[in-house]
Amino acid sequence: MAKDQGANVPAARRPKGAARPTPPAKPSAAGASSRAAAPAPPKTPFNPTQFAREVRAEARKITWTSWKETWITSTMVFIMVAVTSLFFFVVDIVLRALVQLLPQVDVLITYVSRLLGLAG
Repeated sequence: MAKDQGANVPAARRPKGAARPTPPAKPSAAGASSRAAAPAPPKTPFNPTQFAREVRAEARKITWTSWKETWITSTMVFIMVAVTSLFFFVVDIVLRALVQLLPQVDVLITYVSRLLGLAG
């Protein structure tokens, strides 16, 4: 449950140095086998009208955002998309310029190596 949904239950704290509480006892193997042998209750058939009523009841519990919150959030998303697209546009231009410089760098390296007598 989220903070804003009314779950204001304070967390229990124990004082420093206090002993940890003992966990509840686990059921024995005999108790588990007797529980597993118990027959399951019969399933009720699917009722579409009951299902629709339950869906409508759950939909009434939903807290919808206000028009103002929706507008602000949509505007922020639009701004972030614009900033991100501008960033990648600039990165694309820079990378394209660097790639176009590669043949010139190769020519420059060849020229310098010939000047220094490194190329054969």
